[in-house]
Amino acid sequence: MLLARPPASGAPVFQKSITCAAERSVFRRPAGDAALVRAAYERFAEPADLLRRARELSSRTIILDVEPLVAYWDTGQEALDAGIAAILGEIGADSHVSVVCFATNADRRPSADRGASGSGGPRVVYLASAHKPFWIAPYRDFPRPGVVLGDQVATDGILARRLGYTFLHYCPDLTHVPPGPRLMYELGRPLETLLFRRH
Repeated sequence: MLLARPPASGAPVFQKSITCAAERSVFRRPAGDAALVRAAYERFAEPADLLRRARELSSRTIILDVEPLVAYWDTGQEALDAGIAAILGEIGADSHVSVVCFATNADRRPSADRGASGSGGPRVVYLASAHKPFWIAPYRDFPRPGVVLGDQVATDGILARRLGYTFLHYCPDLTHVPPGPRLMYELGRPLETLLFRRH
């Protein structure tokens, strides 16, 4: 599967058809952290599968990496707003989901009317310049269980580990991924072995 550039309409990658392929793993926090926490890890090739799996797990908190799951790296405001709207539309009024958090290390923000919670829906939080995985204070009051959906072990995966959340790892074909994220992906490969224990 190729990580295709979004169509001209700005439709987010979550609108792709669902084809599930996952691997499960677990890891424990290393000595020096406050507690040992057993957490789950699943790997997916299709972005739509991550959101579906998050809902299957009855997650009360869903944290999504913005690029590329909500909008592609070099897209503009319209694509970001459309991606957020599409994901919130997918989640709808799911009774299990209390918080949907969009988090990006970039200084990229939605339009003023895109970050508010809809009536009867989950609380919606948008974090720009989120400093993943170092800054975890904004997530501390989110209800459990939770999941982190993202493409980078070095940021999203470690954030999930620090929060004790399930990490749903998006692993695209890297052909069309920009050089910066591609390098981060390669740097994160050794961390999979160190942090995640295969069944």
